[in-house]
Amino acid sequence: MSVERLRQIAGFSIDKVAAAAGHDPEVLRLENYDTDLRPPAVAIEATRRALESDEYNSYLPFQGREDLRIAVASHLRKLSGRTFDPQQEVIICAGGTEGMLDVLLATVEAGDEVILTDPTYAGMIYRVRLAGGVPRFVPFVESSGRWKLDLDLLRGAVSKRTRLVFLMNPCTPNGAVFEDEEWRAIEEICERNNLWLLYNAAFERILYDGRRYRHPASYEGLAGRTITVGSVSKEFRMIGWRIGWITAPRDIMADIAKVRIYNVVTPPGASQAGAHAALTALNDGLAECIAEWQARRDALTEELGEFGMISAAGGWSAVLDVRRFGVDGPAASERLLARGKIAATPMKNWGERNSGAYVRLVFSNEPAARLRGIRDRVQQSI
Repeated sequence: MSVERLRQIAGFSIDKVAAAAGHDPEVLRLENYDTDLRPPAVAIEATRRALESDEYNSYLPFQGREDLRIAVASHLRKLSGRTFDPQQEVIICAGGTEGMLDVLLATVEAGDEVILTDPTYAGMIYRVRLAGGVPRFVPFVESSGRWKLDLDLLRGAVSKRTRLVFLMNPCTPNGAVFEDEEWRAIEEICERNNLWLLYNAAFERILYDGRRYRHPASYEGLAGRTITVGSVSKEFRMIGWRIGWITAPRDIMADIAKVRIYNVVTPPGASQAGAHAALTALNDGLAECIAEWQARRDALTEELGEFGMISAAGGWSAVLDVRRFGVDGPAASERLLARGKIAATPMKNWGERNSGAYVRLVFSNEPAARLRGIRDRVQQSI
């Protein structure tokens, strides 16, 4: 019998889709957040050197290596315009996903409400539940060909039990990117209701069509309320290194640090060397990668736009509403793989009102040439 806190926790279906796809080279691998674009060469070399060093084969320091914390603080200063103390406001963690749970366990009491978008990353939703929190969903709506947060429903989602707003930007799975109007509304809500903003920054600089980058801590009303969880996984293409960071105001960081040390203790030493090299590289290769991912996004949008798919404004994925085909996400996922050789993850449990309507299509791991013709595959499948 499951313990109570697990009864509302759904499992991922990504691995099931991947297993069903097997190793068939004809299958379009659109189910998982992988990319074939290489990590920075300096990160690979630094990691190799660290594997031969006793210095990196250690649990210490528990907060993460000092040089890496300094590099993260510098990185965040460039992005937000704010200064972060690497000793008291930065912690290194074993990937962003660990960091999110650490923060939630340090900030959320049982029964507290946490506001999330609908849809959003299932790993965010169920970490809220693991921490004893209650998710409250605010839907994205289509507006002028882009995804936009319903700001009236966002304001209406706040209650006396709300503790935290938990957002990802760009959002997964739909590739939505918040504009200034949305950040201003979030700023006003957090200030008025004395809320924390937990910001999942996994894709934050992966923006398309020349969109302007905004870090929430750059807004005056959010500067002292934003807890940022970032990582090298997506922007630096270092998925297997499992290195992330938490930056937060020092008045909450002591509690986060306490949770973190009893959760994972310390992130991988050699991976920290690679992450430091990536963060301090003269050219991390991100601009070139964004251009390539955008070309892949464009190919996917051109192929599937007639089915109503909204182009991703950032990130690595878009969603396809399969209700027009008379099926739900899980059924569409099965048919796409069996009939069209497309591995796509159903978005059931990735939200509340809309999640069953979508499959997610990850375009970061398939070249544009391979994506050409996906329209016919979809049409013959569902």
